[in-house]
Amino acid sequence: MTDDLKKLLQKELQLLDDARQILAYSFAKCSKIGLKPDYTPEELESFESLCSRFARLSDIMTQKIFRLLAEIALEQPGTVRDRINRAEKWNLIESAEEFVAIRIVRNDIAHEYLPEAIRDIFKKVMGLTPALLKAVDLTKNYCSRL
Repeated sequence: MTDDLKKLLQKELQLLDDARQILAYSFAKCSKIGLKPDYTPEELESFESLCSRFARLSDIMTQKIFRLLAEIALEQPGTVRDRINRAEKWNLIESAEEFVAIRIVRNDIAHEYLPEAIRDIFKKVMGLTPALLKAVDLTKNYCSRL
């Protein structure tokens, strides 16, 4: 690995860690609120922050970290699906299918506007956040051995 790639990886891992911490904070806050049919404006704000942070962290993983690790391994980054499958092979994530679900929810967050659908997104984000947080830990562990 070149010094430039090593520096870039360290920078991206710091970004990843920062995003993980703020997502974990939002997840803990929303776990206390719980899933329910109606939310106060403050609770909605907390869940919307959670969703935004979930989407951001999943993007950092798939668009930055997985792509960079492919470059370091002298492999073509490929499609998002290719990067997810490779991440599973390298034990950066526990399940490619679960990470595909994370990616689908990320896309739903970016494109959904109906209030009833947004509540369904809240439920999915709450269910998938632990897997996303664990993927960060697995990825950091993997990178520490490079």
